[in-house]
Amino acid sequence: MPLVLYNTMTRRKESFEPLDPDRVGMYVCGPTVYDRAHIGNARPVIVFDLLYRLLKRLYPNVVYVRNITDVDDKINARARDNGEPIAALTARTTQAFHEDIAALNALPPDVEPRATAHISHMIALIETLLARGHAYEAEGHVLFSVPSMADYGQLSRRSQDEMIAGARVEVAPYKRDAADFVLWKPSSDDLPGWDSPWGRGRPGWHIECSAMSKEYLGITFDIHGGGQDLVFPHHENEIAQSVCAHGQPFARYWLHNGYLMVEGEKMSKSLGNFFTVRDLLDQAPGEAIRLAMLSTHYHQPFDWTAEGLRQARATLDRLYLALRNTAEIRPKGRDNLPIEVLAALKDDLNTPLAIAHLHDLAGNLNKATKPEEKAKWKGALLACGDVLGLLQQDVEAWFRWTPAGGTELTDEAVDALVQRRIEARAAKDFAEADRIRKELADHGVLLEDGAGGTAWRRS
Repeated sequence: MPLVLYNTMTRRKESFEPLDPDRVGMYVCGPTVYDRAHIGNARPVIVFDLLYRLLKRLYPNVVYVRNITDVDDKINARARDNGEPIAALTARTTQAFHEDIAALNALPPDVEPRATAHISHMIALIETLLARGHAYEAEGHVLFSVPSMADYGQLSRRSQDEMIAGARVEVAPYKRDAADFVLWKPSSDDLPGWDSPWGRGRPGWHIECSAMSKEYLGITFDIHGGGQDLVFPHHENEIAQSVCAHGQPFARYWLHNGYLMVEGEKMSKSLGNFFTVRDLLDQAPGEAIRLAMLSTHYHQPFDWTAEGLRQARATLDRLYLALRNTAEIRPKGRDNLPIEVLAALKDDLNTPLAIAHLHDLAGNLNKATKPEEKAKWKGALLACGDVLGLLQQDVEAWFRWTPAGGTELTDEAVDALVQRRIEARAAKDFAEADRIRKELADHGVLLEDGAGGTAWRRS
């Protein structure tokens, strides 16, 4: 079965056929680093990490590029508000981004270019657009001329009026057309700026990704991804710049994850439902956040709920419990992804179906009686976890995870109480044993008595 992906450009599922099977290229728009990543930012990170993991199983060489936007007006404004040097702000927030998404089990991209390291590439691209008649200078700015591209708007399929309204473009007297957008703009002395043929200035947002994707993936490459909110104007304008500059196709497959809501409403600080990834990592393990997001198909809107997170953690408890109960069994065939799971993921990343198979594999492992059967099902479960980015933790570490400021009992204190209970049971002091069990339960610690002794986990 071929890999099939929903292409936003054509509005249909298509078989994925890379330009070069020996080198698959994927570019995903990364963060603008002025604050902590919020859960809306986390969804594309998780979605395209999953696609990257799948591609690496299917092709010998995958080049995943995800940029860092470290020059932007939002960054300038936040640094001014904080009284913080821009370089310090972007370094701090980039590090926080890396820490947060690593906790979600997201692999690092192969290349992570920073916009500020590619200014010369952007200037060269703008010069090409000027030479080809697709851009013009006006009052220290360089703007892309939207009317110069006859088929502008193919990705978003909006009318001209809708595009003007949706772009939230600045009304400026130097624009020839209301839809034209900035490629380069002047910088005052207190703002970041670089020397250019048009004076000291800085790039517009859209030109950054066109320049960086070309540098690392070439003029035409396989997959471009991002959130649905980037279809217009960002991705539309990337296409315009790149196609008009080079006269060749840009990305061949466009993938976009759906919008994120919170408890049925748009996420907003004013509504009190705005959460950063860090906020959630203080409440639940990163794998639970990841599973919650993968439980809905990536192309569909996703409603983040506290109940969904609770269910995801409970699901992972069951999966890790199957691994704990077979701790002495060495998995077999971990590199062989079960065909049912592979088929689900090759069908446009059908994660709900893949997760259903994950439950089946855990059930088979729990029911297995012979060591060879247990080894087979354990290997299959872990293989599925590897491609989904789940079941990556040490089993005991998973069960001992605690929320930020969550428990008065340390692991050592729990171990001591468990030992006292074992001694009480041995002395047939069952009242004391029951009292200790209740004390532990009151602190969110559950005991599991088995043939191999007593194990515990935090609920």
